[in-house]
Amino acid sequence: MVNPLTALLIGTAFIGVCLFIFWPGSGMVARWKSRKSTTQRALMENALKHLYNCEYESASCSIESLAGNLSISSDEATLLLTRLEVMGLVSTSEDDLKLTNDGRSYALRVIRVHRLWEKYLADETSVEEIEWHTSAEEIEHQMSPTEADELAAQIGNPVYDPHGDPIPTSDGKIPGRRGKPLNDLKIGEFANIIHIEDEPNAIYTQLVAEGLFPGMQVRIIESSDKRIRFTANGEECTLAPLFAKNVTVAPIKSEQKIEGKPKKLSSLKVGEKGIVLGISKACRGQQRRRLMDMGVVPGTEIVNEMKSVGGDPIAYRIKEATVALRIKQADRIYLVPDEESEKNV
Repeated sequence: MVNPLTALLIGTAFIGVCLFIFWPGSGMVARWKSRKSTTQRALMENALKHLYNCEYESASCSIESLAGNLSISSDEATLLLTRLEVMGLVSTSEDDLKLTNDGRSYALRVIRVHRLWEKYLADETSVEEIEWHTSAEEIEHQMSPTEADELAAQIGNPVYDPHGDPIPTSDGKIPGRRGKPLNDLKIGEFANIIHIEDEPNAIYTQLVAEGLFPGMQVRIIESSDKRIRFTANGEECTLAPLFAKNVTVAPIKSEQKIEGKPKKLSSLKVGEKGIVLGISKACRGQQRRRLMDMGVVPGTEIVNEMKSVGGDPIAYRIKEATVALRIKQADRIYLVPDEESEKNV
């Protein structure tokens, strides 16, 4: 015979487990359904984004390209497209996939959130550049159009994101494609970088590591099917043609004066000093404001006082205060050329 107390405890535990699993709204089943719904919506929205990008770049789109972009099987991509077609967001034919007007509007709403969030991270936070895209990939499926409009107003209704991509307006308008790939330039031609593609991540990471960003001036030195060699703000870089395709430029007729071309703060040896010329455009948001608050403005004298045991960070004297800067930060602070500095002494 089972002890009544034991039976009560077992029954209570069983009820507790059932509540934990099946409780409406917060039970395991409800949370699983919510996650599944969110995942399906994200997959659907990512499909619409892919179709829009193909359309924007005048490229054809197929079930195979969609499956590859979303990392799903062709069968799963087919089912997803069938669902989108039933919803009136996509029209399909034997040779191509196209967005309907409603599908295009939906895609632009998602893209608007993504690019606004990247702009926010770039200008208002200290989040590393390489993390902007990943964060925006999550937020784009969560933020409502109203919240997106509020964010846009907060950051000044920007027209372009930090990669140079145009940000769709709240009513779905977006500028046409501009510029051309870096590897389309001829030897000796000058151009300004206007866009750096942030997908795929492996290529984008390399472009960031090279220090490339919109606004830089480039000049082609060598162009072949093996490598593209060029100067970017006076410094030589080399990219594989595949990587260079992800950099969009706007040709200019002749070389323009580049702020910060001469030398970087990180080039100073212990005891040497230099005069600030400017801060790289790649340094944005809170990081830029922090440097300016410390006195890193044009005309300020900076002295390299000492290096840490590991060589990073480095202690600099700025306006009678000693501050520690990482080499990565010092790389983005430009100094007046030595000969110009001597003239100002």
